[in-house]
Amino acid sequence: TEFGKDHGFRNISSYREYAARVPVRDYEELKPYVEKVVAGEKDILWPGKPLYFAKTSGTTSGAKYIPLTKESMPTHIDAARNAILCYINDTGKADFVDGKMIFLQGSPELDEKNGIKLGRLSGIAAHYVPGYL
Repeated sequence: TEFGKDHGFRNISSYREYAARVPVRDYEELKPYVEKVVAGEKDILWPGKPLYFAKTSGTTSGAKYIPLTKESMPTHIDAARNAILCYINDTGKADFVDGKMIFLQGSPELDEKNGIKLGRLSGIAAHYVPGYL
């Protein structure tokens, strides 16, 4: 990827080297890379193109586009499941799973930007809700 080349990933062989070459940064510092992905370029932050862009509301500095890949989607789905399971564990209240549920989320309707589906993360995740929910 362009990001990997810019940070010398080929020469990294340890966590220490990675930490030295790839500083923690905020969205604004990654924005030039993200803008290339949003423009439809591939192999920028991740091999190929992402499946989706999760668009944030931009409360701090305008709307942001978060690339979501095939490999990252299970993590988002697991997080939603784990939130429910943690609630049950912490409160001991599980009776709500015996009845009907309503999810308050962003719209599952997705737009498209340069061949990549675009929407709110909760709306994207709605397409992956497990059958047991």
